[in-house]
Order: sequence, then structure tokens, then C-alpha cells
Amino acid sequence: MTAQYRVAVAGCGGMANAWIEYALLRPDTKIVALVDIRLESAEAMAAKHGISCLTFTDIKQAIQETAANLIFDVTVPGSHFNISSTALELGCNVFSEKPLAETMEECNKIVEISERTGNAHAVMQNRRYDPRIRSLRKIIESGTIGRTGFIGASFFLGAHFGGFRDVMKSPLLLDMAIHTFDQARFISGANPVSVYCQEFNPPGSWYEGNASAVCIFEMSDGSIFTYQGSWCAEGASTSWEASWRVNGEKGTAIWDGHELPYAEVVTAGDQSDKFIRDVKRVNGENVEMSKTFHQGCLDEMFLSLAEQRPAETNCRDNRYSMAMVFGALESAESGRKINLVEF
Repeated sequence: MTAQYRVAVAGCGGMANAWIEYALLRPDTKIVALVDIRLESAEAMAAKHGISCLTFTDIKQAIQETAANLIFDVTVPGSHFNISSTALELGCNVFSEKPLAETMEECNKIVEISERTGNAHAVMQNRRYDPRIRSLRKIIESGTIGRTGFIGASFFLGAHFGGFRDVMKSPLLLDMAIHTFDQARFISGANPVSVYCQEFNPPGSWYEGNASAVCIFEMSDGSIFTYQGSWCAEGASTSWEASWRVNGEKGTAIWDGHELPYAEVVTAGDQSDKFIRDVKRVNGENVEMSKTFHQGCLDEMFLSLAEQRPAETNCRDNRYSMAMVFGALESAESGRKINLVEF
């Protein structure tokens, strides 16, 4: 059987293992090239997974010599634009780790190239593929709490990574907030309109850059999304999925990022004489998913190719999540509210 998808994996660091392990389970997919700036890393990855393929240090050469038609971009963020633009121009589809690119200009250019060439580009946003967040979205979409007015996300962890994050200028906003921002868009079904952000580095931080931030986003449905987060918060940690409160006209949905979400909604009947009105609890439904997180997102990416449609996390959609990141950074630097239409 000839493989329908001939994959070149760009970037052979730790994250590549999850992508390779997934690909090896698909009978319609064959890994034909491993690419890394350090050839020995590509060779080691091939040996680790028992893959018989060519190894390269250059993505263009890899595509041309193996006839690859799909690229897994698992390189560092600074390489995403070069890998994606080269692959798209050479006729390949691209599935990429987040972020889409390192600047908004590069994000916009990738979208332009994808649309001009007709080749697909999708971004890994694995936190959408979580049964619990799907359950929360269902509460909101069903109208259980009515029209949404406020979404709040809190993210507080004391993450001692060491390495490059410790010396980044804006480690929280640049490396992690994209997940929570994309979750907010997924939950609400709305896109960002404007942002005001203040980032800072609190006492006790082991990061050189700003490891904490507070953001206020206006969304396209008229609601407000607020984000408060820190990567140097010792004790009382939130989930990596953040802790969420969604206020609607009829009630409130809560998700702690660990268990299934629930809502409290005002009970039926006349309560006009009550200062605090009675509510009833509505538990979120279990959402069945055959695969979750990375594998769930990759399933959707491959399905989008088979169905010849944009993936849920295609580059055009993901650009809105990236605008939230870059807009927040510009707001923090300039001290002013940023209109995201500019992005």
C-alpha cells in the first residue's frame, strides 16, 4: 500500500516524539524524512523509533529528495516561519506546533501563502481536545446560562523550568498564554476586538522577564474576557487548563480545570422579592472523545485533509489567538489599549 501522506518531521527534540508516535499508528501515513539542524538528533530519533528514512538538516532538500507532501513542524518558534513558508511554497501541507509564528507579520504571511498556494496549514492547539472543555462549551452553546457577558480565566503555577524560559523577556505571554487565549475563543465562539494588558515580575520570581500578567479583552460578541496569570506563583496552583468563570444573563458556569464543569442558573418562577435569587445546579455532560489533546488535534487535522476543508485550528483561525498574544505584548509595552483590528 502506498502511503497517502508522506511526512517529513522538522525538529527532532522531545516534543517530536508525540507526533512521530501518532504518525506511526496511521496506515495511510509514512515518515519519509527527519530534519534537524543537528543531523545527529535526526539520526537518533530515527533509531529510537525504528524508522527507516533519510535524515537531513535542510527542509527544502528533504522535501525535494523524498517527495514529502506533509510537514510536521516541531521546531522552535523562531523557525516556524521558515519551515512553514518553504514547505507551503513547495506544495506541502503543514501541521505545526504552536505558535503559528514568532511575529504577527510572519503569522499574516503564512496565512497569505497558504491561501495563495491552496496548501493547508494547521496549528497544534491541543487544549481544545479535552472532554471537559468541550463540556463547558456545550453549557454555553446550549444557552443554559443565557447570553455571555463575562469570561474570566486564572492561571497560577510555580513552574521551575530552567533553561530558555527563565531568560525570556515575557515568558508567560509568549510561551503559555496562547493556550488560555485560544481556549477563551473556543469556549465563547467569539474573536478578540481589543486588549489592555499589564505584565510584571513579582517579588520572589526566578524569571528574568515578566512572568505575570493581567489582560482585559473585548470580544466580538460584546463580552469581556479577563486573564490573570503567573508562572512564579508558589502554592495553591490552578490546573494547567486554568480556572474558569463564565457569567451569563441567566446564571454562571464554573470549571476548575480538573473536574467536569457545572453551572448554577436562576430557578424558574417569580423571585422579584428576593435580594439573592435561588439557583439550581446543572452538571456538565460527559463528552465522549476517542482521542484527546495532541492525538485529538492531529486526528482533526488529518480529517480536514480527507474532507478537503479547513481544520478547526487552521492558520487563518489561529491568527486570532496569536493577535491576542501580540496585542497583549504591545499593550504592556505601550501602556495603552490596543485595537486588534490593526493586527
